[in-house]
Amino acid sequence: MKQSEPTVVIDKEFSCSRHALWQALVDPEKMRQWFFPDISDFRAEVGFSTEFMVDAGERQFLHQWEVTEVVPGEMIAYRWRYACYAGAAQSVFEISGNDSSSFLRLSFPVEEDFPDEIPEFTREACLGGWEYFTGELGRFIEA
Repeated sequence: MKQSEPTVVIDKEFSCSRHALWQALVDPEKMRQWFFPDISDFRAEVGFSTEFMVDAGERQFLHQWEVTEVVPGEMIAYRWRYACYAGAAQSVFEISGNDSSSFLRLSFPVEEDFPDEIPEFTREACLGGWEYFTGELGRFIEA
């Protein structure tokens, strides 16, 4: 992923309240069920940071996140890095909706280019990963 490439953006509608969607995005117990099971802790507070290992088969990636912006119930953003690799991006989750349906806009703007030689760092892999995770989020919410 490169700063020069278009930002990955995914729009998805859910048949749940805006509050339920927010909780799925910020409650660590809920996040473990649809996102990453190894998230040790998460708080929707600017400056909160966490890291956890993800096994991608051929490689393991130590994810490092730092919350950079929070508007409770509406938006959360965190910086996303991998230990031992160049590159950084923001994960920005924006929520709208009401008590019966909600809408998520997820964007992943790159702040610092990721290495070309790592297949998991291509724009296509990023887009596929976020499509997978938003699908898992939908299955979790609607279960």
